[in-house]
Amino acid sequence: MRTLIRNVRVFDGERTVPGTDVLIDGDRIAEPGDVPVDVPVDVPVDVQVDVEVDGTGRTLLPGLIDAHTHAFDGDLAEALRFGVTTELDLNNLPPILAAQRRLAAERDDVADLRSSGMIATAPGGHPTQIMTPDLLRALGSDSGLDTVADAGQAKAFVEARLAEGADYLKIAVDDGSASGMSLPVLTPELAAVLVEAGHAAGLKVIAHAVTAREALIALDAGVDGLAHLYSDVPEEAAEETAARIASYGAFVVSTIVYIEAVTGGTGGGELLRDPRIAARMSERSKATFGPQPGNQQPGNQQPGDQRPGGPELGDIPMHPAGVVNAAHAAAALLRAGVPVLAGTDATSFGPVHGAAFHRELLLLTEAGLTPEQALAAATSVTARCFGLADRGRIAPGLRADLLLVDGDPTTDITATRAIAGVWRAGVRQGER
Repeated sequence: MRTLIRNVRVFDGERTVPGTDVLIDGDRIAEPGDVPVDVPVDVPVDVQVDVEVDGTGRTLLPGLIDAHTHAFDGDLAEALRFGVTTELDLNNLPPILAAQRRLAAERDDVADLRSSGMIATAPGGHPTQIMTPDLLRALGSDSGLDTVADAGQAKAFVEARLAEGADYLKIAVDDGSASGMSLPVLTPELAAVLVEAGHAAGLKVIAHAVTAREALIALDAGVDGLAHLYSDVPEEAAEETAARIASYGAFVVSTIVYIEAVTGGTGGGELLRDPRIAARMSERSKATFGPQPGNQQPGNQQPGDQRPGGPELGDIPMHPAGVVNAAHAAAALLRAGVPVLAGTDATSFGPVHGAAFHRELLLLTEAGLTPEQALAAATSVTARCFGLADRGRIAPGLRADLLLVDGDPTTDITATRAIAGVWRAGVRQGER
């Protein structure tokens, strides 16, 4: 199948090109002038393609990459409906992950998937406090996380993740102090053993940390990236902290929409009020928001609550001023030269897969990123930091993961919500 998208504005992952043509040939992006080997060179270009798409007034983007999710049944399909063509899972349980990997490998109507497998944490450490029997049942598992208490267990933990096919490793450095809790936590020495074992196996290592102090402990241990913006640094200290983070050469995943959710913010409800989003969102995802003005839902949820069966918000460590602090951190980090990656920490209980990514892009621009910087954070920057060389940009030879939208998201980031077409490895969604 050869598809030609004509006269379309292209954000190629790094820059914007007005009024050009993009050719999809099978599962790859090709040069518009490329001629199939079985077609005479003098045959007009419009005869050499199977489908033409008019790109006038539209923008073509690389498929979006959510740099922090947790994928369960139904989530990868939901993500793809919103143009998220790849999800980077950062903590999952082996039987659940195995099922999601099979789904992503065998079907073209769900987002592609990479994963760390389960997170490395101390016995009783985050996130074991939220993984109650009820939550595990809701997720479809009867067992929780393996934990790490010493160097021998650390090395065995990494070996187990490798055996499961982990694409990278995740560790937790979170003592709960961000919200007044006291949780067991990996020692700096044990974190360093995990990082060394991960690196020896060729894996990047990403750390869960929600305060600057914990982030620096993780970076001292040698991690390659942070799974969240730190939530405890006020505006007046943002530049100094960002400069310290920059000295490590690591990347940071944003997850402002997650910080908003776990601190009780209700701003995410705007997604239900945006018809471009609501029309694509599943009823399951809508149920995570609780009752909204003009959209009352059954049950006793309050705005900002998680869906029944999900974790209690009070059990998740996060600074109460996390959204404001994280926004200042995002802008300061970018100014300091730190790669900022767009991610949501999406789960089946909220933030929701797919739709929440579009809110994350809005929150990043509200934090001070330009729309083009936010789009790069959602595509090429993440691909580069995670070594996904075949995606994240629009260029000949790369995988044809693409998002076509009406309007111009390089000037109005919410135009990413006006979805006109999604291609996953060259297959246009909704065309079966």
